[in-house]
Amino acid sequence: MTAPLHEPHPAGPGRALPDTQQGMRRRNLARVMHTVSAEGPLSRAAVASRIGLTRAAVSTLVDELIRSGLIEELGPERPGRVGRPGSALAVSAHGPAGIGAEIGVDHLAVCAVDLRGAIRARAVRHGANRGRSAEPVIRELTELVHRVVAEAAAEGLRPAGLAVAVPGLVARDGRTVVRAPNLEWHDIDLGALLPGDFPLTVDNEANFGALAELWLGEGTPRDFLHVSAEIGIGAAVVVDGQLLRGTRGFAGELGHVPVRPEGPACPCGGRGCLEQYAGEEAVLRAAGLEPGEDRVGLLAGRATAGDASVRGALHDAGAALGVALTGAVNLLDPESVVLGGALAGLAPWLLPSLEAELAGRTAGAACPVSVSGLGPEGPLLGAAHWVVRGVLDDPAGVAGRG
Repeated sequence: MTAPLHEPHPAGPGRALPDTQQGMRRRNLARVMHTVSAEGPLSRAAVASRIGLTRAAVSTLVDELIRSGLIEELGPERPGRVGRPGSALAVSAHGPAGIGAEIGVDHLAVCAVDLRGAIRARAVRHGANRGRSAEPVIRELTELVHRVVAEAAAEGLRPAGLAVAVPGLVARDGRTVVRAPNLEWHDIDLGALLPGDFPLTVDNEANFGALAELWLGEGTPRDFLHVSAEIGIGAAVVVDGQLLRGTRGFAGELGHVPVRPEGPACPCGGRGCLEQYAGEEAVLRAAGLEPGEDRVGLLAGRATAGDASVRGALHDAGAALGVALTGAVNLLDPESVVLGGALAGLAPWLLPSLEAELAGRTAGAACPVSVSGLGPEGPLLGAAHWVVRGVLDDPAGVAGRG
């Protein structure tokens, strides 16, 4: 019985390959890469049995991947097996790496992830980005990218691409930020500002957070609604293992769903949006606290200590989230809702009122709500793994660029 193949990359590096002999070879190379990545170390014979190709065909594919530096031999399989032991194969700890970056309202972060999923280099800068023009922010991000690329190079890694998570709407070209209200950015072509040394993808931070949950989460279903928050609140819908992007690529703007149409003005131009009740700054205001560097830590610490104002603010935020999520759950019928980002750290105080709203407002059985184990790391990890998945989906294309 052959192992199920991973879904193709949602857009970009893993696009469908042509139905030709060359396309078939590239698809089979991807099948070998995904199998070794998911289940390795494996022998050539074990790979052949899993993907349903002959040992000779798999051996030819493996030799090509070894020459390209994408797979390496670890030596004979563990002793005790019947017959002559085969050489164990694993994806390389050197060679291509995914460079992920995140532009937050109050931070910048970059990391390098190897083909085995290990973070090999990382750099973070804390500081306000709201209201700053894009150029100086991207200059600082570029410095972090170069630092991480240099650290990765010292470990034998080369960038296969750069993926950047941003808190805003991104056009389908994968490089233009159409609108990021909490940064006060409009129609910014990041492709023109970021280094052009390797392939670039820009996407909404909630989308990358959802993909990280899909690829790295424990027991995550293939149909779920992922909600994440910092200053703003974003969501992403995953259907059958694929992102639901919408006609313009803007699907998932949960933070700007109005929960009280007569409510306070929002930077998006609307009124009473969810972010005005459940975003980090909104919760701090409701609790009578001043924003600090570690907003989630402040709220969680006060809530744990029994601060009634903080607990009340979190209860109200959870209720607002439940109201906003009700429409999405009724419309989409996801298998589950996953809370990520800052929401994960505040889940003990948000969940009771959120779940109560969902239970009272959704048709049929209430949708289960779970908490992401990735927390605020999700968007950055999702961005880096987007590039890694591109290598696994089309190793021939990446080898050709190398």
